[in-house]
Amino acid sequence: MDHVDRIIAQWNKARPDLDVGPMEIIGRLSCMATKLRSEMDKTWKAHGLNAASFDVLATLRRSGKPDGLSPGELLDLTMVTSGTMTNRIDQLVKRGLVERVPNPEDKRGFLIRLTETGFATIEDAVGDHVETQHHLLRGLSPAEAEDLNKLLKTLDERVNSDSGTNSRE
Repeated sequence: MDHVDRIIAQWNKARPDLDVGPMEIIGRLSCMATKLRSEMDKTWKAHGLNAASFDVLATLRRSGKPDGLSPGELLDLTMVTSGTMTNRIDQLVKRGLVERVPNPEDKRGFLIRLTETGFATIEDAVGDHVETQHHLLRGLSPAEAEDLNKLLKTLDERVNSDSGTNSRE
């Protein structure tokens, strides 16, 4: 019996009238997300990064645009606020991992691009990050991993489609 099982058993005893099945699934997802994030944090830290800096560097690397991305494009691809993105960029510029360069398509704007150091950092970090992810999922067969991914995708789509409605109304 794990931590979630104990919580569910307690609720079943305290409130047998409630169907706490969803609590069990959400509790397990929450606990697992915390564990996964902790392990990935260790990998990022080994490269002098955190989740935020990894996110920006990885977005720039995978974009396929060696000249860089505009701040707006980075915002769209990372889904953070403009103030948060400005802070992330400022910190990465200070560390020499990214640079601001003039945008040839918008004389008033600029692009954010990886420096050589930033490129080398994300190349090493993303390789280790993927290795960490493989290690974390090692307990699942390929078929189980595929099934879990499909279920999580379905759940995400349904939660997002229902997010504008209140199911209790």
